[in-house]
Amino acid sequence: MIWLVYILLVIGMAFQALGILSLFRFPDVYTRLHGTTKCTTFGSIFIYLGIIAYGMMVYLSGRGDYIALPIHTIVAMAMILLTNPVGAHAIARAAHRSGIMPKHAVVDKLKEDRR
Repeated sequence: MIWLVYILLVIGMAFQALGILSLFRFPDVYTRLHGTTKCTTFGSIFIYLGIIAYGMMVYLSGRGDYIALPIHTIVAMAMILLTNPVGAHAIARAAHRSGIMPKHAVVDKLKEDRR
C-alpha cells in the first residue's frame, strides 16, 4: 500500500515541477497563470491524495490514530480547489484592467464589454 502513496506523491511533485517550468517558459502573464494554476492545482490534489492514503493506511493498520489527518487533508484540498482558480482569475482580471494585453490575443471580450 505504501507504493500507492509514493506514486501519488511523485505524480504530485511532477505536476508542481511542470507548474514551475510553465512560470519560466510561457510568454505572458495570462498563459503563465493558466499553466501554474492548472499544474499546482493538480499537483496539490495528488499530494493530498497521497497524504489521505497514508493516513488511512496507518489508521487501518492500527499503528496510530491518524483518522484526523485524512479529514483535515480533505478540507485543505477543498479550500485549494476553491481558492486557486479564484485567485488566478482575480490576478488575470487585474492584469487586464491595468492594461497588460496578451501576446497572441485575437478576440478580447473584456475590452468589448467595457464599451
